Amino acid sequence: MNIPNRITLSRIFLIPIFIVLLSVPFNWGEWQINETALPVSHFAAALLFIVASTTDWIDGYYARKHNLVTNLGKFLDPLADKLLVSAALILLVEMGLAPAWVVIIIISREFAVTGLRLVAAGEGVVLAASKMGKLKTVTQIVAISALLLHNFPFSYVNFPFATIMLYVALFFTALSGYDYFVKNWNVMRDSK
Repeated sequence: MNIPNRITLSRIFLIPIFIVLLSVPFNWGEWQINETALPVSHFAAALLFIVASTTDWIDGYYARKHNLVTNLGKFLDPLADKLLVSAALILLVEMGLAPAWVVIIIISREFAVTGLRLVAAGEGVVLAASKMGKLKTVTQIVAISALLLHNFPFSYVNFPFATIMLYVALFFTALSGYDYFVKNWNVMRDSK
């Protein structure tokens, strides 16, 4: 197994730790930020989420630079991203920090794209990620990080950055899903 795939696997192995940090009621204290309390465990989970998200860029860059792109990596990398983002969003709903309907739309898009990729792979067609999909991923990571940090540091000035970013992520998630299906449906149809 090459280094990029090991980095991707490390991202998958960080997900249970991330879940424990948000699910177990650790009494590590909290920081008071303006009128918002930020539990230390949420701060630790946010840092872990950011580190795990950063490995997505690192493994892809390393694989392309050293010509180490593999079929396993093509499968594991998007899977790791979807598992990490889905776990974070579901936990944010449980904590009351994100509306369930937004999370349902985002996760539904991820399942739909994964399903399309599986159908395409079964027909021998590889569907590449698009620039719109990468923008979707960045906005999701920023939104989730801001929500996990309870809108820090924007809570000092009462600016709802985390909420705005969640809706920006929702917009780009829906737009990229539409774009992905329109472009790739034609590719799959033409391959028959």
